[in-house]
Order: sequence, then C-alpha cells, then structure tokens
Amino acid sequence: MKMADILSLKESVLVYLDRSGGLQKLAEDCKTFSDPQQVEAVYRFCISVNPSDVIELDPVLGDYVLHDPLRATALFQSVCFLAIKTLSLVEKIHTQSQVNVNLKFTHLPPFPEYTLDLSSFPRVYGPMRPVFMEGLVIAMTRVTKYTQGARFLCINDDCPCSTGFHHIRVHAPGATESATVRNDFSCMICSSQLKEDVKFRVLGDKQLVELIHVKALDVLTGHQQSSLQYQSVTLFLRDELCNSMRIGQLYRVLGIPAHVHQWPNITWSIEANRVQLWEPEHPQEVSASFQELLKATATSPWRFATVVAHYFGLDVAPPGLYNTLKLVLLLSLVLTRADAEDTFHNLDLLVVTTDTLILDRLMAYSLTLVCRGVRHQASREMFASLSRDEHGAGTANIHAGSALLATGGICMLGDLGCYRKDKLDAIQSVLESRTVSVFIPGKKYGEDADQQVSFPIQCSFWAFTDLSQRSGRAEYATLGTAEMGPVSTQLADDFGLVIQCRDIVGEQALLHAQAVHTLQQAVQSEEPVCPSCWKFSTQDYKELIAHAQSLQVELSRGAEKIIHGYYLASRRVRTQNQGIKMSVASVKLLISLAEAHCKLCLRTRVLEEDAVIAVLLCENSVTLKHERDVTLDKLHQDILHFIYAYAPGADTYITEE
Repeated sequence: MKMADILSLKESVLVYLDRSGGLQKLAEDCKTFSDPQQVEAVYRFCISVNPSDVIELDPVLGDYVLHDPLRATALFQSVCFLAIKTLSLVEKIHTQSQVNVNLKFTHLPPFPEYTLDLSSFPRVYGPMRPVFMEGLVIAMTRVTKYTQGARFLCINDDCPCSTGFHHIRVHAPGATESATVRNDFSCMICSSQLKEDVKFRVLGDKQLVELIHVKALDVLTGHQQSSLQYQSVTLFLRDELCNSMRIGQLYRVLGIPAHVHQWPNITWSIEANRVQLWEPEHPQEVSASFQELLKATATSPWRFATVVAHYFGLDVAPPGLYNTLKLVLLLSLVLTRADAEDTFHNLDLLVVTTDTLILDRLMAYSLTLVCRGVRHQASREMFASLSRDEHGAGTANIHAGSALLATGGICMLGDLGCYRKDKLDAIQSVLESRTVSVFIPGKKYGEDADQQVSFPIQCSFWAFTDLSQRSGRAEYATLGTAEMGPVSTQLADDFGLVIQCRDIVGEQALLHAQAVHTLQQAVQSEEPVCPSCWKFSTQDYKELIAHAQSLQVELSRGAEKIIHGYYLASRRVRTQNQGIKMSVASVKLLISLAEAHCKLCLRTRVLEEDAVIAVLLCENSVTLKHERDVTLDKLHQDILHFIYAYAPGADTYITEE
C-alpha cells in the first residue's frame, strides 16, 4: 500500500475518533496513567467502533475493520499514539508499540456472512474476521492471569535496544502465553538475544468459556433420539469481559476466530469482543382454538384452566386422568421464569404415585413445551464436575450438570428411588439453599490454596416417588408415617408441592382406561384419541405457555385477603394442634400459585378464585407432607371410640374428647 493511502486511512481514523467522541474518551483514559510511579511496558486502551459509521466515512477503512481487524487495529494504534504525544497526555509513553489498542465493535452487519452457526461452522484457515454467534455456556474456568505486554532488552550493551522501549511484545488474538513471553527472541538490529525486563510486565485477566449450539438442549430433553452430535467452541474472555458470562445462560457473542498453536496441535477458538445476554424469541400468540375456548368459558374463572388441563398430554394419558397433576405441571411451566428484576420464580414438584411409567411420560412430554427442559440421566452429573483445562493454563474447568443446564427452565429428576443416599442428600441441600458449591483442590489444579465456588440454581425440579417401593429399613419406620415410598419426609418438605396421584375410581379402572387409550393410539394413530369439539395441538400448548409466562399480573385485594388469611389461620391451628410450622415461604408459594393460575387463565389480575386454587393445592400438599400427624390423630379418636363402645365405665377416668 502506498504511503499516501496509509496517510489517508489514518486521517479517516482521526476524523472518526473526533466525531464519535473517541478522542475525548482517550484523553480521559490517559488520566488513569498519570501516576509517575506507575511505569509499564504497555498501556491498554479500548476504542468503541461502529462499523456502519466507519464504512460511511471511509469504505476502505470500513473494509479493514470488518475483514482485517489486525490491520485496522494497527491504524488506530498509530493515530492514538500520535494523539497522545501531540497532546502530551501520557509522558511515559515513548514508542507506538507501548499503545495497546483494543477495538470494541458495537455491532456487525446483519448479513449471513457475519453469522457463525455453531452447529455447522467451518474451521479452516483464512482471514480471521469478526463474526457473531449464539449459544449456551456449558463450562467455564476460573479467572487466571495472562501477559498483556512485556518489555525486552538487548543483552548487547552497545546496541540502542539495550535501553528504552524498542522491543515490546503485546498479546494478539489466538496467541498463547509463549508467543508473548519466552527467552529465544532476537534483537531486530544486532540479532543478539533479548531478555525480558520482568518488572515492566503487564498482566491481565483471562477466562475460558465453552459455548455450544442452543439446539443441543433438544437432546437434553430426552424426548427424541437424535444422531446429531454437537461440539462446543472455546471462547477467550479477557480483562473487562471476565465474569460476564454464567454457566447455563444463553449469550450472543461477537468475537474473532483464531487458531491457537500448541505443538503438535492446533486448536480453533474465538477471542470474545462483546458479550450480550440473549433470549430466543418464541411465538407468544394464543392459538385460535384456545381463544375460542376462552370465549366459551368466560362465565367461569376456573373453567378455562380446567379444560386446558383436561386435554393436556393426550399423547400420553387419556383426558380426565390425573387432572390435578396436569394442572400443577402447567402451573409450574408458567411459573418458572425470571421477571424484569431478574428475580427467579420456580415451583419444585414431588409426585407420589404407583404408576411411574405414565407419570414419567407426562413429565417428559411437558419438558418439550418450554425452551429449557433437561431430563437428568443417571450417567450425567447432576450439578457440576471438574476437569483440567486443555488450553495450557492447567486450571480447573467447571462443567455444568443437568441442574445448571436447565437454568431458567425445568430439571426432571425422575424416580427418586433410583438415587443413592448421597445424591438425595445433595438434592435436599440444593433445594434448601438454591445454590451448589464446587470444591477445587488447589494442588491438583495449580493453585496455591483450595477454593470453593458457588453457583445459583435457577430451575424448577420435578421428581416422583413410587409408593410400591419401600426403603427396606423397617426399624426406622415411624407409626403413621406418610406414604412417600423411599423418600424421607425431610426431603419431601423441601419440595414446593407434593401431589399424590390416586384417583377415586380405583387402580383397576385407571389401568383399564390407560390400556384402552394406548391401544387406540397404536391402532388409530392419525385419528383423534378423544372425539371432542376442542382439539389442541402440542404447538398450541407451547404458544399458550409462552404467552402466559409473558403476562404481568397484579394481586387483587380479595386474593390477598384469602392468601394471608389462610396463612395466618393455618399457622395458628397447625402450630397449636399439630405442631406443624408454616414458614413465610408458604405465603410466597401461595402467591406464586395464584399468579400462575391467573396467567394460565390469560388474565392480568389475580382474583379470589385464583387464590382458592392456590389454597387447595397447598392444603393438599401440607396434608400429604404431614399425613403422619393426621393419621395418628385419627387413630387416637378411633381408640377412644373403641374404649367408650366396649368399656362403658371408662368415662370415669378418661376425659371425653
């Protein structure tokens, strides 16, 4: 390129910095380096670049910014150095190589050429230009140090490079630590060996993150078997971008691909430039079928949700079977979300049943209705696991388990009878604290001391227990203990709701209804299982739940009176007579259930009728959790009746109850 062309590009850079406020920001950033005692090899400056404005100003410069960012960075570095020297902003900067410029892109053109699909991107050599991608964080390391820049001096005392800042090495995208600092560099003037001046080394923060395509979540639901395999890509977060991402969250990342050379291997990775929290857009319009149902049931505040639950999951169970469970599953799907204040709402559900097969299928089907549903497999880690980082740092790499991958959605644990005691204890601990702690042994991962890292758990847990299973520890059984199968009452108490799936029609009738339903599906797969005027597809339910989640509701005065009145009355009666403690969390649960029912009915104001549903569900759950006390009270009364009936003189020494 001719010198005149280079000068023209630098002039365009100067004009852009002046128009965009970059020069003023440069002057402000220089004030942080005013301490005369602080002398470093390089000084780092972040320059915000809007590609659209640059292209409008100078198409050639814009082409460099979008397709050759290293050359564009060199142009900005030269202009910034001249501005610093001309305006005498930092006297300690003597050479252009001391100015470490990082271009921060505001956005990229909305064209396919600048989009990187993590499921099909090519990993080939070529110009490494900025692209943006979307994905899920499945693993990340702790923050470690890397060398931003270092000063080298020539060992030949007669060489001009034996002093000053002539040999400065700065980190470049894709470069390893050894590319910046090692002992075999040669002087560009006399070819003598260079030696680092360690006291001028500048360190920065570095963090590695593994990002995977969002469609990988479809595999984690366990609903459909797929032959596809998704491979993650490694992101390098540096300096101000460290700790800007969290495990289990979705992000839109703007970065520059790079090949990391670690002999004899070459690793394809991405240097992150900008990170933004991302949430996929989902259709939130209610289908015509549900809109018609809403009009037809407008006279009753309960009927719409009842019909929605009645026809829910027809691919799995016939209509009318397990209606309470279906309603609670729908409420949990609607409730599980983060609000505008980033406060997460969840509803943990434990179901007590004797028909685990149908229940398992119902829960698995429900997972497909939300954007984030993970079915935990026994072969996978439930919360988090550790491995050694493979990119040279040797630090601990923290991998997300099922609960962290289900962030913002549902984690289906399945049958709790299949878990060992230590796993059940871990589940109970997470339900109580809503956090998981990961212990990192320092000696194993190159740290001076052991460390413990905690992650918030933001998902709803679904689990069930089989009544036909017994713990096998009869000596620990308590008279009148509630039927929870192998699950302890302490663990059951930590779930938000406990539902018992027993229908009054009897077990044989349930089995017959389910058998008929399954045979009809197998023989008449394309015909409706239950002929009815109402027909709702799976897509209809997806749209209904997405729309219900987006609704903003307010609590009416009547609903508030019922909720708080029930809580106060229940706390007094149960504390005095049954010894059951009603915590403040019960009020939050009641409010959440009422709001979820209101949303499911597509209303924005929580009515008394919504509060009634919440009270009924909570009352059933509390009764089931503390069935032991109810059973013993009933047994007490039966004993007294027996005594009075067959021992008439007993009333002289027993006070009548």
